[in-house]
This record gives sequence, C-alpha cells and structure tokens, in this order.
Amino acid sequence: MDKLPEYTHSQLALRNGQDKEEVWVAYKAVIYDVTKSKLWRDGKHYEHWSGQDLTDELPDAPHTDKVFDKFKAIGKLRK
Repeated sequence: MDKLPEYTHSQLALRNGQDKEEVWVAYKAVIYDVTKSKLWRDGKHYEHWSGQDLTDELPDAPHTDKVFDKFKAIGKLRK
C-alpha cells in the first residue's frame, strides 16, 4: 500500500466516468478503480458519484467497507 502513487482531490475528481473514462472512488485515503463494475456505470452508483472520497457516505450504504475488497487499490488520496 505504501508504494501506491498519490493523487490529489482534483485528480480524483476527473476520474468520474464523464471527464475521463476511468471511474475511481476513494475510501479512507485509498483510491479504488471501479471502472469495470456494472454498479458504477457512467460514474454513478445509486445516489453516490465517482471521482470523490466516499468515506463519510459509507455509513448510509447497505453494505460494509468489505465491498472495496473486490476492487483494485490504485493510489492514495493526498491530504
């Protein structure tokens, strides 16, 4: 995890499925690539949008943070 590249919030925001083809989300400062997930088609998953940090939104989700185990960690979110 320590060797993952760092990305800014602005760089993450561009990976929203609209501005760039990649669909990324962050959780607890780790960025995950959810591009191939059918649930993140067009950068939206229910009322959640990609290209942002979802840490504060997860408590409202019907699943736990284990959902991120399915996705590849591709970076760290720079503070």
